[in-house]
Amino acid sequence: MKSGKVWHSYLTSVLDPEILPPYVVADLYGKRWRIEEAFNTVKRLLGLSYLWVGSINGVKLQIWGTWLFYAILIDLGDAVADELSLPFDRISLEMIYRGLYHFGVANQKGEATDPVKYFASPENKDLGVVKQKRKNNTKLIIAPFPEKQRNTSEFFFSAKSVTYAI
Repeated sequence: MKSGKVWHSYLTSVLDPEILPPYVVADLYGKRWRIEEAFNTVKRLLGLSYLWVGSINGVKLQIWGTWLFYAILIDLGDAVADELSLPFDRISLEMIYRGLYHFGVANQKGEATDPVKYFASPENKDLGVVKQKRKNNTKLIIAPFPEKQRNTSEFFFSAKSVTYAI
């Protein structure tokens, strides 16, 4: 597939584009990096890149506790996304993590009791929990021979041209 001026190759065992269209392959490829993002967040943001103890039991406790907190952070981010009716990808876990301090202060003052409502409220938009929208992607060229198929309906992928069988 071509995106802008760059060609991307994706390897799949499904050869029929009716079953697995190219845009779905590209989307799946993007989602496969979620595990890498999870490890990056746990190491960089939650501090698992450093072990604080030397005993095997202490290391296990640190790893277990960090992943448990990561799961809670994911759950909180998902709840905020649901509250705002946004996809989960638009929520910044890092900013939720950093905003927990502000929620704690507001909670002690009696100004907030629910972290989901706190992060989703318009007054706290400055916490940056919602990621900014990126520019629209260029259309994906899915023609196998774009030079020959430039003015045909198969040149660009169009969501309108796809019908799904249920």
